Amino acid sequence: MIVTLVSLKGGVGKTTSAIHIAAYLQKKGPTLLIDADKNRSALVWDRESQLPFKVVSEAAAPKFVKQHQYIVIDTQARPSHEELKDLAEGCDLMILPTTPKALDMDALTKTVELLDGLNAKFKILLAQIPPRSSVARNIRKSLEESGLDVFKAEIPRLVAFERAPMKGVLVKDYPDARSQTAWESYEALGKEILP
Repeated sequence: MIVTLVSLKGGVGKTTSAIHIAAYLQKKGPTLLIDADKNRSALVWDRESQLPFKVVSEAAAPKFVKQHQYIVIDTQARPSHEELKDLAEGCDLMILPTTPKALDMDALTKTVELLDGLNAKFKILLAQIPPRSSVARNIRKSLEESGLDVFKAEIPRLVAFERAPMKGVLVKDYPDARSQTAWESYEALGKEILP
């Protein structure tokens, strides 16, 4: 199974989601995370090799793909229409993370428009949701009324997500009182991706 994370805008939780989806899938079988982003954020996160799955650059990926049951691709922000077409054809599920911020929602709308007609199987992930916020509920309702598929799981905005990369660990392994809550949100997402 190949899962690709795509966004026309940075800062929406794409790499964080790629890392934690790969961690969930690793529990089901050998998982490879391909860092196709020019910033190499996933590779930087794994600089200490403490993550429970293999992380490689896009250039190194061909050597490792056949050894893994699950592939997660962290794409670069702002892919072109041609790149989106290739991504849509080359994956089983495209995940479009977004935050409830207006500019991120605008980028999501543009991404969905670009995917229209590409026969892409995609689903929207609401990320960086403020605690006790009704904004996410309203956004979810609006997206669903537009006929878009949205994951039930939502990723909360928590400090542990910002700090875990500095230690090179998953959020559940970062010493913070809310780390387990953070990880549980990705476990819930993982169960929707791979029941």
